[in-house]
Amino acid sequence: MQLRDIIVVGLQPWGIKIGSNCKNIAIEFAKNNRVLYVNSPMDLNTLRKKNKLKERKKGLEQVAENIWVLTPSKIILSANWLPFTAAFKLINKWNNKRFAGDINRAIKELGFRNFMLFNDSDMFRSFHLKELLNPVIDLYYTRDNLLSQQYWHKHGHIIEPEIMRKSTLVVANSVWLAEIAKCYNHNSFDVGQGCDLTVFDHTVNRNRPDDLPLAEGPIIGYIGALSSLRLDIDLLVKLCSTKPEWTFVFVGNEDAAFEKSALHDLRNVFFLGSKKEKELPDYLAGFDVAINPQAVNELTIGNYPRKIDEYLALGKPVVATDTATMTIFSDVVYLSKSVQEYIENIKKAISENSSQLATKRIQVAQSHTWENSVAKIYDAIKLVSK
Repeated sequence: MQLRDIIVVGLQPWGIKIGSNCKNIAIEFAKNNRVLYVNSPMDLNTLRKKNKLKERKKGLEQVAENIWVLTPSKIILSANWLPFTAAFKLINKWNNKRFAGDINRAIKELGFRNFMLFNDSDMFRSFHLKELLNPVIDLYYTRDNLLSQQYWHKHGHIIEPEIMRKSTLVVANSVWLAEIAKCYNHNSFDVGQGCDLTVFDHTVNRNRPDDLPLAEGPIIGYIGALSSLRLDIDLLVKLCSTKPEWTFVFVGNEDAAFEKSALHDLRNVFFLGSKKEKELPDYLAGFDVAINPQAVNELTIGNYPRKIDEYLALGKPVVATDTATMTIFSDVVYLSKSVQEYIENIKKAISENSSQLATKRIQVAQSHTWENSVAKIYDAIKLVSK
């Protein structure tokens, strides 16, 4: 798709410091199209609590070739606290009109015509944008089972199916999420997951970080946020305590549950904290095996963990929890359903490791590009537009 105008709305601001599907997709769109990336409007509760109004640069700003970022000036009302969805819808529609007003002014200023609307899971604030902006085609993008979280489920169990039904098409980053979407819109497609692997370059010689522990046995490592919602703490405690001869290293910020966990009582477990993105490959290079011990729940079962591609990009053996989405990695990742399977698979990953397997892992990771994912989005649009 070329020489089109595209409006992107979502849950993550342009200035986000962590990896963002929405931002990566917008950047890929902008290679051949003009893109207006819209930050979320400020709601009244957030304004009162954090007094961030003066910190926000409101208005339209060009941030790269073919990319403009709009930070809305209008304040919207907080409505999720309302107990009844009917009342929530009334306030939400008013919020949508204010939000759309800012976007329409940017559309006129940029001269956007016959534009496409890409909505990254913003089921509430962008629910009415199809009617208020009148795009020629609109896509709803689902990349997480948000309804598994209480905040989103309260009204979202009604709202999200409705926005999926009225969207021209729905695209998802996993087969599992695409199948859910098909319950509401038969024009639903799995477009896979992209990953920016620029930092995880296997051809670069890595320096061993000073705080990476020296160990006689293998180092088993994890890189990423340590969230009890997404990771199985009980599994990790059993795994680490069962294999005291292995060293376990965790790189990333801990939530309260991890900070209080029995993992901190084990001598073979090391928490190194958060690191800069450019430093992460140095830590990964020091691992003998990389793991992703996901909890299996409604939030994670259809989740595509981008860290798997990052692990594989350096050719590392990977042992991960078996979920519906992880089956796409079954040829290059050792999938596990229990502590015992984790132990056996880590042993197997170490004993079987070879340069040939490392090359295969790297090739799989390099096939999961944003270019390929967005190409599938374009293919889905063409198919629906016929």
